[in-house]
Amino acid sequence: MPRLAVLIVAAGKGERTGLGLPKQYEKLAGVPMLRRTVAAFAGYPVQVVIGPGQQEMVAAALKGVTLPPPVVGGATRQESVRLGLEALAGEAPDFVLIHDAARPLVSRKVIADIVAALENGADGALPMLAVADTLRRRDGTGWTLVPREGLYRAQTPQGFAFGKILAAHRTHAANEVTDDVALAELAGLTVEMVEGEEKNIKVTRKEDFALAESLLGADVRTATGYDVHKFTDGDHIWLCGIKVPHSHGLEGHSDADVGLHAITDALLGCIGEGDIGQHFPPTDERWRGAASWQFLDHAASLVAAKGGVINHVDVTLICERPKVGPHRDAMKARIAEILKIASDRVSVKATTTEGLGFTGRREGIAAQAIATVRLS
Repeated sequence: MPRLAVLIVAAGKGERTGLGLPKQYEKLAGVPMLRRTVAAFAGYPVQVVIGPGQQEMVAAALKGVTLPPPVVGGATRQESVRLGLEALAGEAPDFVLIHDAARPLVSRKVIADIVAALENGADGALPMLAVADTLRRRDGTGWTLVPREGLYRAQTPQGFAFGKILAAHRTHAANEVTDDVALAELAGLTVEMVEGEEKNIKVTRKEDFALAESLLGADVRTATGYDVHKFTDGDHIWLCGIKVPHSHGLEGHSDADVGLHAITDALLGCIGEGDIGQHFPPTDERWRGAASWQFLDHAASLVAAKGGVINHVDVTLICERPKVGPHRDAMKARIAEILKIASDRVSVKATTTEGLGFTGRREGIAAQAIATVRLS
């Protein structure tokens, strides 16, 4: 079997997204996009090319992934590819696939089709899709219809015989082109087309992240949590991270925040990580009087470690007193702060039991919560 290497170009600044990081390092459904792109080529030797000053970002995005040290690219994509190819020259693979880090949804079928074309003797191969939309070109103050017959959209990975594409990059370094196939054609190489896929989108704009996430078909999970604490002597209680004055306190090993406890159990349930008692046993003196926000923060960190994103949490506080309404907005804000999500993804409600049961007799407070988590 001929040896094959994959060159993933991740050297861009990604400025068109308007996000805080270069787009390849931004999270896509909770996982850095570059990490998803690398995972698409699992089983193949991968070399990543990054931009100057991106070493810390790539280390964070690919933490735990075993790859050769990244190659620092140049001022243009073309130069970055050439530098990546030069780094592979010592290994001298038979074929190389050159792929954009911003195309994380490439399928194994497209990859296999490119490899098959190369193994069948093509100098190069690229996935393409016929243009389906009506096209118009701006012409002065008007628009001119452009016939779409024979027009195709090029995608990546673009595959080549390694020695030939490296020679093309070296010979035509002064020719500015938009992709590697254009350079291959300048060098007189034969390039075959394989069928591309609509799913293999290039994430370019901020709104493309939402489209890519919808195409991922992420694993969405929902779980519930429930907690109860009885009243004891005191002059305040903790509810959903807020200190609320009251005629009694709540009895518990920690600060007895029923709201945060219920949400914590709901999040743990979403990822199959047991319940709050397993992580913070009431027999452990370290947690005596502990602030319950620590428990919720721990659950959120476990969700993130599994590549999850918290979509929404909803908690219902069940009690006759104290009144929750005056504190509702502060509770929502505090929960959102702990979970690092937008406040409109948090719901806090309250109800009574019309004087029935232990909550109706004002012996304690109960809370039930539901959480929705999207896993990669």
